[in-house]
Amino acid sequence: MQVIRFSDLIAQGKVAGKRVFIRADLNVPQDDAGNITEDTRVRASVPAIQMALDAGAAVMVTSHLGRPTEGEFKPADSLAPVAKRMGELMQRDIPVLANWTDGVDVKPGQLVMLENCRVNKGEKKNNEELAKKMAALCDIFVHDAFGTAHRAEASTYGIAQFAPIACAGPLLAAEMDAISKALLAPKRPLVAIVAGSKVSTKLTILKSLAENVDQLIVGGGIANTFMLAAGLKIGKSLAEPDLLDQAKAVIEAMKARGAAVPIPTDVVTAKTFAADAVATVKAATDVADDDLILDIGPQTAQTLADQLMKAGTIVWNGPVGVFEFAAFENGTKVIAQAIAASSAFSIAGGGDTLAAIAKYGIENKVGYISTGGGAFLEVLEGKTLPAFEILTKRAAG
Repeated sequence: MQVIRFSDLIAQGKVAGKRVFIRADLNVPQDDAGNITEDTRVRASVPAIQMALDAGAAVMVTSHLGRPTEGEFKPADSLAPVAKRMGELMQRDIPVLANWTDGVDVKPGQLVMLENCRVNKGEKKNNEELAKKMAALCDIFVHDAFGTAHRAEASTYGIAQFAPIACAGPLLAAEMDAISKALLAPKRPLVAIVAGSKVSTKLTILKSLAENVDQLIVGGGIANTFMLAAGLKIGKSLAEPDLLDQAKAVIEAMKARGAAVPIPTDVVTAKTFAADAVATVKAATDVADDDLILDIGPQTAQTLADQLMKAGTIVWNGPVGVFEFAAFENGTKVIAQAIAASSAFSIAGGGDTLAAIAKYGIENKVGYISTGGGAFLEVLEGKTLPAFEILTKRAAG
């Protein structure tokens, strides 16, 4: 993907004295009192902003936060808590400006935060008039919000269309590089782990990956549907029997390419879905009518771990069992540890996946951890993200 990179503009001395508009992803979780409960996205956004300041730019940064109603600003929608936290991290005061689309007074070396961009009327529908107003505020637009890269909105797409220069910030560029390495030019074998409660939510991903990967490991409720498709009984486990034909089609598509969807040979079952439920390891052929499958068995986990150790590239989206319950975490733990130990380039994404990575402390052993949930899934579906499309177009002139 050929895009202009913000780091290149800085290296070329094209940023000093310029007005730089950074679209960050500062959509952080907050408690009822408005306090930020987890600040990873704020921390991740600081490098692009600091780069711009160090290069002598006049810097504006904005983001969406929550789900405000367009045209109706409420105190709960304010980026003020984010500006406060960012100010602590950067050791400076960061003023927050409301009603900013008609003009912003910011000088080189200064940093201002522009209030929640989703409050602006026309933001979500990428209104052209709004996009042109935003573009007029800056000399350089920096897209650094991968979490919104799958949406064509005024502050992500429209502004990139009309700004004098549109480029990728360090976060977005890193995502682009990792995606290219994992999916466009992967080192083989390419192994994908796709897990979750429902096949229906990930069907397009499974179909897309089935055309490209060498091994497609399925887990969670998705694996139960594939077990059904393979003729196994799954008791009262979560599954989607109406999608058996689709699951069979994925298995056949893989088989036709000499690739595989490994079906569990053993599973961990319980009679109830509870943290204190008694866990029983069984052969996949021995599941009783009143059993719930809550994890893959140790034999299956080891077989999959061995495959991961031989992989050239690993794409991971979703834990393979109910890893939040200690009795049903072994499958996810074994797979996480295998990914950490493997020499393969690995890219992981999705909220539950990030929670598993944190739980098993393998953050530094995964090649790239994607921060964009929906955007990451759309990439796996084989879609071209609007952010990538417009930045590529602008780079081509």
